[in-house]
Formats: sequence, structure tokens, C-alpha cells
Amino acid sequence: MTQTEDIIDEGAEHKTWKGKLWGVIKVILIIAVTGGLLYYVFSKVPFAKIKYRLIHADRAWLAAAIACYIGSMLFSSWRLLSYFKSIGLRLDWRFNLRLYFLGLCYNVLLPGGIGGDGYKIYLLHKRYHLPTKKVFWAILFDRLSGFWAIGAIVVGLVILIPSFPYHLAWPLGIVSVGSVIYYAVARKFFKEYTHNFIQAHLKAIGVQSMQLLAIVCLLLAQDFNGKFAPYLLSFLFSSLAAIIPFSLGGGGIRDALFLTLARQFNLAEDMAVYLSFGFYLISIIVALLGVYYVLAPKRLEASLKKGEEPKLENHPIEE
Repeated sequence: MTQTEDIIDEGAEHKTWKGKLWGVIKVILIIAVTGGLLYYVFSKVPFAKIKYRLIHADRAWLAAAIACYIGSMLFSSWRLLSYFKSIGLRLDWRFNLRLYFLGLCYNVLLPGGIGGDGYKIYLLHKRYHLPTKKVFWAILFDRLSGFWAIGAIVVGLVILIPSFPYHLAWPLGIVSVGSVIYYAVARKFFKEYTHNFIQAHLKAIGVQSMQLLAIVCLLLAQDFNGKFAPYLLSFLFSSLAAIIPFSLGGGGIRDALFLTLARQFNLAEDMAVYLSFGFYLISIIVALLGVYYVLAPKRLEASLKKGEEPKLENHPIEE
């Protein structure tokens, strides 16, 4: 077996019965929450309407939406690589990309078990003898950069909404002051993780921008000719809620919030749910690409040829 397979087997062996029980309970809760929220959404907007939009959507624009989402995942993998470099772990970019897609797959297949982030933390700890805490913080800061990017883009979109009830100085001030405080705290208490701070956050902007382009493509697939900004803003807000772990890939939570925001912005409810549910389906399809590495784990490390093992540096330097 490969070292990766050994790590997976070892993890399964050391999981306590309490851990296994909680894993089962968590899966049941996640399925219940996801199913319940989707039931609520489709009780307000008949699924037949969403199905009709999906079936009659322009195939070329749907393909473009999938391509944009894959592009966002490439940016996201690249962003995570920046944080790994910050802690002195220089992974081969191909290995990192494969590990990222495998993690996406685990988030779909094992929502209540080890999960994608948990798997990456465990594998990197066991394989490269990195402290679990260090890998955990690298992944957490990767997520935080995503939060920051959403906030920054929201401010940009607010400018395009004439009916926004507050002066633009307020959102601009909040994101500016928040960014300064965010960086200051990170620099003061987590200096190691700020070595590639600017590069990582620019990549985070790239992640969210590609996902917004995916939403634009989904809109254009419906011959949409209205205002994009309200739909994009609603999508970003719903994306924040979708990060909550008690949902299968954000399903249900994103749809319910998108529907609520559609009513606030006077948007077409069936279009809003079509966007959120269509995006959810795309995320599931792309995540399932990682099944290849579940079935053929040896391919995960195929790029790690002799003499190309990752380097662990005691003093990471800035790119």
C-alpha cells in the first residue's frame, strides 16, 4: 500500500467508538438539516419551476458556469498552497491540487466523518510530521481569507445598487478598518501565517470572482437581461451562511437564505432558487471528481517522484 493508504487505515483503526457514534449522529443531523431546508425552499418555490429552468437552460452557458467553478477551485487550491508555504511546507502543486479535490470529495461523501479539512490535517501531520495545530491554523487562515474576500467584493457590489439605504462611506469604512485590524491581529499573534498574506488574499479575490462569474453564466443561461448586482450580492451573503458545517455542502442553507434575500431585493424567487440550487449541483459534480483519488489513492502521490519530496523549512521566507 502507499503511505497515504496506510494513513487512512491508521486513522480508521484509532477512531474511538464515541467518535464513530458522533460521526453517525452528525451525518443524520446534516442530512436532516439539508433535507428540511430544501423541503422548505421547494414548498415556497415549486421544484417543477426550478427543474424547468435547469432543463431549458442554455447548455453552453451551463458548461461555462462549470468551467468558472472549476477555475475557482484551482484558485482556492493555489491560495491554500500559499499558507502551506508560510508554515514551511513546500508541496508539489500537483499533489496539493489532487489533495484539494480529494478533500472536496470527502466533504460530500463523508460530511459527518473525517471531512476534507480533517483529512488534509491528518495526512499532512502523519506524512510530514507537522504539528496538527500548525496545519489547522494554516487551513483556518485560508478560510478567513475567503471571508475577507467576500466582504471586499460585497462593498464593490453595493456601489452598483442605487437603492442601498446607507452612505457608501459606511461599508467602505467598515471593510477598510476591518482589514487593518484583521492584518494587525494576524501579524501580532500569528506572524508565521502572514508571510504570503497579500498574495493569499489576492487569490481569495480570484476564488470569489470566479464563483460570481459562474452565477453570471447561470443567469445568462436563462437569457437574463436584468441587473446582475442584486443576484450577485445575494449569492455572496448566502455563501457566508453556506460555510456552516451542519449542511451537506451548503445545500439548503444557501437556498433558504437566497430565497429570503430575493424577497428583500424584489428578485424573482424562482430565479434565485435556480441560481442557488444550480450552483449547489455544480459544486457537487466538481467535488465528485475527487472520487478518482478515493478509488486510486496511488495516483494522489503520482507527482511525488524520487527526490521531489516536499521541503520543510524552519524559517519560511516570503515569496
